[in-house]
Amino acid sequence: MSIDLYTFNTPNGRKISVALEEMALPYTVHVVNITRDEQFKPAFLDISPNNKIPAIVDQDGPGGAPLSVFESGAILLYLAEKTGKFMPKDLRARVPVLEWLMFQMGGFGPMPGQVHHFIALEKEEDRRYGLSRYSKETHRLYGVMNRRLEKHEYFAGQLSIADFAILGWAWRHERHQVDLAEYPHVKRWYEAMMARPATRRGFEVALS
Repeated sequence: MSIDLYTFNTPNGRKISVALEEMALPYTVHVVNITRDEQFKPAFLDISPNNKIPAIVDQDGPGGAPLSVFESGAILLYLAEKTGKFMPKDLRARVPVLEWLMFQMGGFGPMPGQVHHFIALEKEEDRRYGLSRYSKETHRLYGVMNRRLEKHEYFAGQLSIADFAILGWAWRHERHQVDLAEYPHVKRWYEAMMARPATRRGFEVALS
């Protein structure tokens, strides 16, 4: 049975479509148009009580019973556990996956997300402070990633769900007003990820 993916064409949504493609899991997309407040509909709130996309319903969950999962990081962890892919079994190897997944969830997502917000404001006086603050922090995070990738092919050493999580937001680097040429190791990693056939399919699938 396939997994029902409730999502929209956003960085967090793309994380999951990429992971599903990389894990070769069958899935059906259900578009939740957040520009029309569809995330507040009772049926969606039943599976995503925080009214945020993405969310999934695995019709073949543990014990064969359906299971819903919300929050993109939790979904990635669930899918990795379900398939045994992109999450090492060895605890020492798992730690960097968890570290870089949390790095994305806590920083490289919320911070460029604020750039998305402030850059769209029409009045200069409304956007000046916030855009300056969050752009500076976003560039700092790109710098952290660049230093990590200088010595590692992928964020956790080997390809993992942490890469899928970070890629969803790096995909919007132009909207962050970030030139990847300034971060050559991120650029190398980004181009290598986007060249992967399954990852490419994850970005091509219609989510809106």
